Amino acid sequence: MGRAFVYVIVGGGVAAGYAAHEFVKRGVSRGELCIISEETVAPYERPALSKGYLFPEAPARLPSFHCCVGTNEERLAPKWYKEHGIELILGTRVKSADVRRKTLLTATGETISYKYLIVATGARALKLEEFGLNGSDAANVCYLRDLADADRLVNVMKSCPGGNAVVIGGGYIGMECTASLVLNKLNVTMVFPEAHCLARLFTPKIAKYYEEFYQSKGVKFIKGTVLTSFDFNSDGKVTAVNLRNSGKLLVDMVVIGIGIRPNASLFEGQLTMEKGGIKVNGKMQSSNSSVFAVGDVAAFPVKVVGETRRLEHVDSARKTARHAVASIMEPGKTGDFDYLPFFYSRVFTLSWQFYGDNAGEVVHFGDFSGSSFGAYWIHKGHLVGSFLEGGTKEHYEAIAWATRLKPEIKDLSELERQGFDFALSLRQKPPSSGPNDIGGGLGLIVEKPSYAWHATAGVIVAASIAAFAYWYGRRRRLW
Repeated sequence: MGRAFVYVIVGGGVAAGYAAHEFVKRGVSRGELCIISEETVAPYERPALSKGYLFPEAPARLPSFHCCVGTNEERLAPKWYKEHGIELILGTRVKSADVRRKTLLTATGETISYKYLIVATGARALKLEEFGLNGSDAANVCYLRDLADADRLVNVMKSCPGGNAVVIGGGYIGMECTASLVLNKLNVTMVFPEAHCLARLFTPKIAKYYEEFYQSKGVKFIKGTVLTSFDFNSDGKVTAVNLRNSGKLLVDMVVIGIGIRPNASLFEGQLTMEKGGIKVNGKMQSSNSSVFAVGDVAAFPVKVVGETRRLEHVDSARKTARHAVASIMEPGKTGDFDYLPFFYSRVFTLSWQFYGDNAGEVVHFGDFSGSSFGAYWIHKGHLVGSFLEGGTKEHYEAIAWATRLKPEIKDLSELERQGFDFALSLRQKPPSSGPNDIGGGLGLIVEKPSYAWHATAGVIVAASIAAFAYWYGRRRRLW
């Protein structure tokens, strides 16, 4: 028993939805494309799960945030896939893959064959048991990676109004879930081993601002320690969190956000691996020419930083997916992916964006006692990274532009004095040879797709850019 398709996408997250959209834009024929997903719903915008989905009032629910509303494009509800002849095989796990034979075997025993495969399997949440701890199955212990996790988290929150919540982890999930828990009027304590929150990205000075803001909302921080065990009641619920050298915290619920691991095991021993994921080239093509990898599972060459990286963010998932499809459908017209790393978050009334690489020396600027500030990272004499809190669309465009240009910086004190004006001056006076926009582009946040035109030596260069956070921030109450 089996079926054959020209194109198969394994995985049903953000990347799968954007890949499907790109296939249709490029003229895929009915019956040629299949998506196999363990989830029971069509691909959706995962960022909504830690934000709008957890709102106490007017929470986001499907079908409102199916792909591709995150970039202000059409919403791909299940009906859309049917109308375009795309086979959705949902609630189905791929048991094994044979890239030499170009086949996938599902848990139901069906064999799916393909000509081209896009691996969009994403990543899974790291579980406590992987660190020698128990308790993941307790009724009031939550993770947040997919829709089922979000439903569980909502139900647990509703079961303990005004209760005590402990969030284990100080990264993206920890910070965003904490904000949502506070909105739901829970008393929240964050616990993490690092010296400050979002330690992989934030400097101590930046982190201090956010920690103080969270504390003003009633959040408590316990840093430099880890979870050692839980206490349980007779019903198997967690009643207390035990911390190394930090005592015991009584709890009504626990959220675990201790990292993720790429879902690459299907292809171990068959494809070249790197950074924990599947290594691909600038076309998003793996060591097997018929297999492409995108999103969290893909380790791809990031030109602007000069090395291979695996980026765990929705913007990368969307754009690597689109580039892989372009590489498959029009290989002769598609160059190497040229992506400017981009991260953002929106919590409470705060909204920040980061572009590039956080390597080298840091120059902070702006008013850290106010609502708008930022930082530049200088490595080997060039600006390689930019961060801004509280900017407008134009502000974020400017720091992205400056980061892509990688201008030479000779005087750090002068850069600090100019602050944001330095990026703005570069944006207002672009050089005759502007940033390359192949594949990844600037990754700017705009409310609607916009077009900025610059005349250079009589040649007009068009840069069409669209992404999610600014639009989302303006309309987040709808989600």
